Amino acid sequence: MKNKTMPRLKQWAAMGTAAIALSLWSSPASADPFRTANPRAVGEKTEAAFKTLFQQGNYVQAAELLKTAEDTEPLSFALKAALAFVNNDTAAMGQNATLTRTTAETLVQTDPLRGYLYQAAGHFLEGAYTLSTEGTVRSTPIVLGQLQKVFDNLKEAEKISPNDPELNLIKGYMDLMLAVNLPFSNPDQAITRLQNANPAYLAQRGIAIGYRDLGRSQEGIDTLAPLIQQNPDNPELYYLNAQLLRLKSDKLQGEEQRKVQLESIKSFREAWKRKSTLPTSLVEQLDREGCRTFQSYRGKNPNVCSRNDAINWEGNPR
Repeated sequence: MKNKTMPRLKQWAAMGTAAIALSLWSSPASADPFRTANPRAVGEKTEAAFKTLFQQGNYVQAAELLKTAEDTEPLSFALKAALAFVNNDTAAMGQNATLTRTTAETLVQTDPLRGYLYQAAGHFLEGAYTLSTEGTVRSTPIVLGQLQKVFDNLKEAEKISPNDPELNLIKGYMDLMLAVNLPFSNPDQAITRLQNANPAYLAQRGIAIGYRDLGRSQEGIDTLAPLIQQNPDNPELYYLNAQLLRLKSDKLQGEEQRKVQLESIKSFREAWKRKSTLPTSLVEQLDREGCRTFQSYRGKNPNVCSRNDAINWEGNPR
């Protein structure tokens, strides 16, 4: 795998694994963010961690909340696995991937729809863990087997409730990942499914990431704009918007290109202002991408981002 694909893999994995695991049950004290009819409930601490992570973009606080999250809630294990993946903690990722799957196997007996969804999540996470620890060549047969189990469990869930908004979210993420990375797949079908999923702040963000990876930058920018307005302190939204603007600028020339590059830099800087809520790996990635865009705007080699520049990309005199 090329190095430049790893940031996208991590972004998809962090969001996709949690989205795949997104299914709510147990505590009667919380509302269901997916359904207005026949709502279910989620443990209060797990739900709080989920919203903190995806609605606010605060990885640090979400990790703290998950330390005391309900230990019978599969979603809490899926979120822990996703955070461990982003933080390169493969041991914790593997442990929580297995816990996601095993709690789901029990859940099937009382709540088949969510049980199958969580089993799909667990197999997906275990496949990602194997890929991380064994390498592409050695892990491919195992990962393909895990992927088949993901599809099998999602099919079982779809038999139970094919129009479930949570199922639309999960399958939408999976289908879009396949459409971006495999030929002959239909990205429009995946996007349509996500447009009928909930919660909107996660579904629409997935659509914007899909547009980014498909090279449809303006559609991604338009999709992301209302999310930034609704969640103005989420650094990942600004980061994604900066990437989309940079992608748009690559298709332009002259002053139009410089204008959009400057917009991208401003969005990178908004994300940078809020970097304290992000994990180290994403902060480092943000720094590299922001500096490269800044150097391109200045007409300099984007591969040379010296900290001795008079004004660095964050906009602070040095």
